[in-house]
Amino acid sequence: MGVTGLGVRAAHTALSGGLALGLLLHPTDLREQVERGELLLPVIFTMLVLCSVLLYFKVSLMDPGFVKSEEEVKADKNEEQNIVIPQVSSSIKMRRCGYCMVKQPMRAKHCKVCQHCVRRYDHHCPWIENCVGEKNHPLFIVYLSIQLVVLLWGGHTAWSGLYFKQSWDWLKHNIFLLMSFILIVIFTIVVLLLLISHLYLISCNTTTWEFMSYHRISYLRHSELENPFDQGVVLNLWRFFCSCHLTAWEKIYFHRNYEPV
Repeated sequence: MGVTGLGVRAAHTALSGGLALGLLLHPTDLREQVERGELLLPVIFTMLVLCSVLLYFKVSLMDPGFVKSEEEVKADKNEEQNIVIPQVSSSIKMRRCGYCMVKQPMRAKHCKVCQHCVRRYDHHCPWIENCVGEKNHPLFIVYLSIQLVVLLWGGHTAWSGLYFKQSWDWLKHNIFLLMSFILIVIFTIVVLLLLISHLYLISCNTTTWEFMSYHRISYLRHSELENPFDQGVVLNLWRFFCSCHLTAWEKIYFHRNYEPV
């Protein structure tokens, strides 16, 4: 874990904990429920915040789908490895990455920040200081969904404690709650737009990188189909959320395209 990654993760944890604690200490709906002894909703809210933080660390620290070199694959030929890494026909030529020189499967891309090639590369997320790839992308969506629920609930809670008065005394006692509400609104908009865009791309079986760089990617530019990996919304969602194994995208691509790129 680099210094930058440590700082970003510490900031995320401090911000999440600080906002949640502030909502419980200020005169909000949650605070009133605690004072009345009605602990169910405050406990659920606290557990959701904790869950979002744990998911954040899980997504940020896990392997996003780094492509292993031939030497690493040969040194790790156990049963689990053979199941996880899909086998590609020897008739399909895989290109080598110009940076790390590994054989790069289709839809993989080299991340200059992580200095690794990542399977089904989506993007490098600076907020988690990790790439979003084939292995952690589904969990990234789960994290965004839970984070959105926490933010919406937190925004409603913060608003419940704001009773606006035109006086400096009111502002002095409510400045933290007001700033919390503004931050929560900003984060909510960002997370909502991010989640909607990702769900749309997932339903089309494309990635952020492929969507933004379509005309610069050879296997998309030379494909007879606009999106050679699109198998319909239902199958795309099923493959993304329910598949337990990595996918050999070459098989899908060459099955739906007559001429190899």
